[in-house]
This record gives sequence, structure tokens and C-alpha cells, in this order.
Amino acid sequence: MLRTSFGSRLVSLRYFATCARGLEPLLADELADLGGRQVEPGRGGVEFRGDLALLYRANLGVRTAVRILRPILSATTRTPDELYDAVRSVDWSAYMTPDHTLAVDCNVRDSQITHSLYASRRVKDAICDQFRERCGRRPSVDAERPMVGFNLHIYRNEAVLSLDSSGESLHKRGYRPVQTRAPLNEALAAALILRTGYHGERAFADPLCGGGTLCIEAAWIALRRAPGLTRKHFGFMGWPDYNVRLFAEVRDELRSRSRRDVEFPIVGADQRADAIEFATGNARNAGVGHIIDWQVSQLHDWQPPAGPGVVICNPPYGERIGDVKELMGYYRQMGQVFRERCAGWDCWVFTSNDQLAEAVDIEPAGSIPYFNGKIPCRLWHYLP
Repeated sequence: MLRTSFGSRLVSLRYFATCARGLEPLLADELADLGGRQVEPGRGGVEFRGDLALLYRANLGVRTAVRILRPILSATTRTPDELYDAVRSVDWSAYMTPDHTLAVDCNVRDSQITHSLYASRRVKDAICDQFRERCGRRPSVDAERPMVGFNLHIYRNEAVLSLDSSGESLHKRGYRPVQTRAPLNEALAAALILRTGYHGERAFADPLCGGGTLCIEAAWIALRRAPGLTRKHFGFMGWPDYNVRLFAEVRDELRSRSRRDVEFPIVGADQRADAIEFATGNARNAGVGHIIDWQVSQLHDWQPPAGPGVVICNPPYGERIGDVKELMGYYRQMGQVFRERCAGWDCWVFTSNDQLAEAVDIEPAGSIPYFNGKIPCRLWHYLP
């Protein structure tokens, strides 16, 4: 007889994977490839169904998600007291004990409940009050690393309370110990690469690599390496039904799919020697130091490896680094390099400024909108 309680590896449960806006179709494809069922892209994430093994596999294997959530409660709540009553209606002994620590992360938008911190407190109070009433003891709060983390999302008075199975954001792969001035989020970097159609079957190059995130994510994609394999902690590890043996099986399964080497070159270049030194260290941390060829090179001197392949770069675009007028010549030079040295390559440029994209002076084959944090950007495709 199948168990129907939380934590069963056999019963299909409902999950929701969150992501940056625009990445939903890519994330949906990833989840379907990992075995997700009833995969439905939405706004800011993808709903899917699966068993406990899939929950572990998704946390370990998806490249474009931020968190994997397990929704527990959906309710219409117009006041903090209504929210409190809705949360009190759930039997929380099915998900934790008084000995567990907890934390509640909250996001509120277009709701009569306007204060996210107070909404979080009311959820915490409802759970703790239920345990105090039933057991005479209550869980403690641990905001840094709770044993059971909750995610509360309130939109237009509709509240969804979920268990956070990921803990720290999944985009934090662990290979960047220090953030650069304007870093590209690892999940977004992976999404941009996947959008180019790159899967390791041709050459890859970033002539403006900075800290090397695009090259490192490309190396992991080419090696079929799951991005969560080196991660030491996930949120589900504090849940009462955490299945250590099942998690080890899933992790070993994903690890067995990894390749040892790549067939085609992956090259990262930057004009600054300190950037290449930083990128080299990041690649070493990521276990791909032997895969990527790092070069110190000015853009006008840069030569792509034997191709054809994919060139993708995230140049400054005046939002956080550089001035737009000063950058026009830089983008023109980039277009010249594409035309003269990258014939037959797929060239991609990620920028928030359409004027700069036009300065490349190559008729674009298309562009796709994405967000870099809160900055609306586009990934431009050129075929020189």
C-alpha cells in the first residue's frame, strides 16, 4: 500500500520551481528531462509533479532554478489574522516537531497584507502556537540555517505557503568565493548558454569573460555535470522524512552521467590579467580547471579557437559599469571582430541597451528578453 503522507518516494507530489522571469520555458525543459510530470510553466517558475527522488534530482540537477518548493497551503487571506487562522488549520506535526528550528521567508505583492516581515511573523506564530498548545513546547527560530524553511508568497490576497527544499539559492554553485563588481548570476548564465543551443557539441568562447562564469557553466553543460553535486546542504536535509539512502542513490546516478573531458575547446579571454587569475581560481573550484583555456587578450587582438562554435559575452552596458557613450566604440569593435574572425559562428551578446546592440553593426538574427536582476536585458543573436 502506497504511503500518502509527506515524504513518500512513490506518491506523486506537487512542487514549484522558482526562477528569474523569462527562464520558465528553459526550466520546464530541464524538469521534464529529469523526469518531472505535468510540467507547467508559469510566471516566475514552473509547477511540476513527482516523487521524493525527483525532488532530490531537481535540486541537484537543474541549472536555471532558484528554489524548489513544496506547496502545503493555499488560501485567500486579506488580513494577518486570516493568514494566522489559515496556517493554524494545517496539522504541522506532519512536517516537523517541536525540536526542529524554522524560518519563514516572505514575498508580498499587490495585497491588502503589505508588510512581509509581519506576515512572516504571523506564520511563525501560528505554527509555534499550535505546537505549544498540543505539546507544551514550540520550535525555535533559526534565520541562518533552519531545519525546516518556509516560503510564503502572497499575491493579490492569495497566499501560498511552501516548504523550501533548497535552502540557500540554487544559483550559488560554490565556485565563486568572491563576487565581482557586476557578476552574472550562475543560473542566468546557464540559461543564456542553453538558449544558444550549446550542449558541448562545438567550440565555445567568451572574449570578455571577467570572472569566467559563462565558461564554467558551459564546461559543466558540456560535461553533463549536475550543478548541485558539490553542494553540502539542501533544505530538505532537515525534514523529518529526509531519506539519506535515497538521496545518495540519486546523487550517484547523476554523478555517473558526467563525462571526464570535452571534445571541443572552451576558451575564456579578458584584457585584465587579474580577471583571468580570478576566473582560473573559480574554474579550479568548479573542478573544470583542466577544461578551459584562459587567455589574457585585448578584444581587438582576440582570436577564436578552431570552430565553428558559439561566442557569447556579457559586456558592460552602462547600467553598473561604464558609460554608454564610451561603450559605443567598444561594441563597434566587437562587431568588427565578429565579422572578421567569426564567420560561421553563432555570436550572442547580452546587454540592456538596444543602442549598444545596434552599434555591433551586424543585422541581428533575433533577440530574446531576459532580466539581469531587475534590469531588463536582451540576448542578441548575430550571424556574421
